[in-house]
Amino acid sequence: MRIGVLGAGQLGRMLALSGYPLAKDFVFYDMSGSPSAGLGEVIIDREGRLINDFLARVDRITYEFEHLPVDVAERMAQEKPVHPCPRALQVCQNREAEKSLFGELGIPTPEWALADSPETLRQAAEQLGCPVIAKSVTEGYDGKGQAVLKAPEEAADAWASIGHPKVIVEKFVNFRREVSIIAVRAEDGDLAFYPMAENIHHNGILRYSVAPAPELSDDVTDAAEKYIRMLLNELDYVGVLTLELFETDQGLVANEMAPRVHNSGHWTIEGAHTSQFENHIRAVSGHPLGSSAPRGLSCMINIIGAHGDTDRILELPYAHLHLYNKGERPERKLGHVTVLADSYEELVWRVRNTAQFLPGAPEFFSTLSR
Repeated sequence: MRIGVLGAGQLGRMLALSGYPLAKDFVFYDMSGSPSAGLGEVIIDREGRLINDFLARVDRITYEFEHLPVDVAERMAQEKPVHPCPRALQVCQNREAEKSLFGELGIPTPEWALADSPETLRQAAEQLGCPVIAKSVTEGYDGKGQAVLKAPEEAADAWASIGHPKVIVEKFVNFRREVSIIAVRAEDGDLAFYPMAENIHHNGILRYSVAPAPELSDDVTDAAEKYIRMLLNELDYVGVLTLELFETDQGLVANEMAPRVHNSGHWTIEGAHTSQFENHIRAVSGHPLGSSAPRGLSCMINIIGAHGDTDRILELPYAHLHLYNKGERPERKLGHVTVLADSYEELVWRVRNTAQFLPGAPEFFSTLSR
């Protein structure tokens, strides 16, 4: 089976690496002009003229990121199976549509409003009560296209810094921590849930993910699985879906979802019986799902901006290094390290010992170190 992947970045690379042992071949369709997958067949098509050529080379299609033209995915879906469905892509590209879907399904979200000018942004900030965060309705990721307002009078500056014709304004959530749940749905509707991860961000970029997240109650886990199950079934979804959440004293509040394999699930390569990447390939290929149970305790460390002392990391018996074949650049994701341990106490020590070899890595603080 030849699987077409829309996008050709590190997520596509890891999908292919998990699919080769299952006798899958991969063709990447890149519209950016700068693919970094570094394997498989790559079709670069910035003008959208080679879609038919791509379709002729593949049996099924998936995607590795959500910022691609929905009409391209819809056109391809007329000729070949596309998983996840283009509707999931459409919802995740638009924060208004995403929040509306959450509301229709009864999934809690922060209070929110829309603004289409500096004046309506100021009014929304007054209505919700500051602090609020304003986000571009489309095209934002890794903290980009966002601004925090501590007072309504900051609306004009915030509007100018975002530079988008429409923003969603969210009331700040007083949360204990950020968590995510990753689930996968097969063509026959079978579901598998990965243990929830605790995520630590720095400057809007994920830096650490601990899984299974410590100190999770059964009620919190049950709520997260309920919410993501509703999304999977509502969208008739096939593949991996990620739901990012805030854990508060009143329960979980949904932040956003991602219709793809996710950075907070990279730990599953070594830390779960079947990685998120392999289970995604299984799902979009029509195969049974593998076990999503953890093998122990894990922490994923993102490598951002500079590679650091990779030889020292390779010397650590508990660390697993993954490099994405990318050049160094500020805030660029260059790779990740998965650290394994048998206890949370051991995990904290091992993560900090590993992070010292990564320049610019923020100090590791989580629920485990409070």
